[in-house]
Amino acid sequence: MSEFRVEKDTMGEMKVPAAALYGAQTQRAVENFPISGQPMPAEIIRALGFLKQAAAAVNQELGLLAAPLAGAIQQAAAEVSEGRWDGEFPIDVFQTGSGTSTNMNANEVIAHRASQLLKGDRVHANDHVNLGQSSNDVIPTALHVAVALAIHRELVPALQSLQGTLEEKAREFDDVIKTGRTHLMDATPIRLGQEFGGYASMVEHGIARLRAVLPDLCELAIGGTAVGTGLNTHPEFARRVCARAADHFGLPFVEARNHFEAQGSQDAAVWASGAINTVAASLMKIANDVRLMNSGPRCGLAEISLPAVQPGSSIMPGKVNPVICEALIQVCAQVTGNHLAVTLAVQGGQLDLNTMLPLAARNLLESIRLLANASRVFADKAIAGLVANPETCRAYVEVSPSMATALNPLIGYDRAAEIAKRSFKERRPVRDLAREMTTLEPGEIDRALDPRRQTEPGLVEGGPAGG
Repeated sequence: MSEFRVEKDTMGEMKVPAAALYGAQTQRAVENFPISGQPMPAEIIRALGFLKQAAAAVNQELGLLAAPLAGAIQQAAAEVSEGRWDGEFPIDVFQTGSGTSTNMNANEVIAHRASQLLKGDRVHANDHVNLGQSSNDVIPTALHVAVALAIHRELVPALQSLQGTLEEKAREFDDVIKTGRTHLMDATPIRLGQEFGGYASMVEHGIARLRAVLPDLCELAIGGTAVGTGLNTHPEFARRVCARAADHFGLPFVEARNHFEAQGSQDAAVWASGAINTVAASLMKIANDVRLMNSGPRCGLAEISLPAVQPGSSIMPGKVNPVICEALIQVCAQVTGNHLAVTLAVQGGQLDLNTMLPLAARNLLESIRLLANASRVFADKAIAGLVANPETCRAYVEVSPSMATALNPLIGYDRAAEIAKRSFKERRPVRDLAREMTTLEPGEIDRALDPRRQTEPGLVEGGPAGG
């Protein structure tokens, strides 16, 4: 039996692997784009499978496809959406900018498989599977569906888990007083729980930003066909396909309010990428803060201790490194790079079509997948097992010159600055020097320099600016 069969398209004959479900156009694209070795993201293929399934059902409802033909297409497309034929989508992600090659790949696979189900009746990739559609509206639609689902199902739940873990630590560390640091220099006291509460709030805001982009992503380009005019599609087609998508996925997918915007631009994609990038920036800050507070164990801050998950050095015995934080930081850097590429891709829309759709889809979905996975690892393997070192934290507070800040309302900024400078120079606690250098009563000093009181909002010491 031959390893190949001959398929035809509008450009002529093409040899295709004999067992392949795809046809000539897919094979041409495979040969034209030997670039990265990375196929289109599986999420896009699954979304395409669903869209082809919904399109066949709607075209049957509208009387445009006979029931047996539509049924076979629906079954074949459902198999694609379930991932059964992922191996039949070999085209490189760096391909035609509209994603036409991948759309035709889906059309050919579904047509061939539907023909098998009909036991020989030929299903046409363009006339039947692609009926009422164009690559120019189908691929942007698949991008929006896939990204919206990935944010909703993967990234938001992962971030919610991280937020919950950070909130638990905020409560656990509420009584741990430590030195605040601004510009990486000693500042007034803060509770470790307050810092972790801030981190939890950063994640919470990130989730809100991601949810805010979903309405725009849920506007779908389907129905615009080639340039947004809807040529060769039924007036009811898009609305009905979107309704099926909303019902199937549980997100408010609707037909785009303006098809020319939906196909000529990808502003929703870059907004989504911006929200994802903001989350990455937040998580990088959190991971770096945790690394700094964990630094040591003897010659760093050592205010907290991360779980030891693996040996840290091939030469230094006993060394343990903050490897989970470092993995997250690298992911965040990659997401930022992906965001720049998505920004350039969205700028790459000329006239009536964006022609960098595969790149935008690839980078968005990779960023979501990386951040979701890294967030869960960070929560489970770093934050959940993190412990505070209260004695170390308290010791830093007592020797910090910035403790003198609490004396400002009692003796004035200039006198407090003298105490702070002398504290640093002589390595003596501010508390002791305040007793030597002011006429304040010991109780006033102890009250003003109570670290816990300094972390409570709205508490201001009264008294004359002198003494």
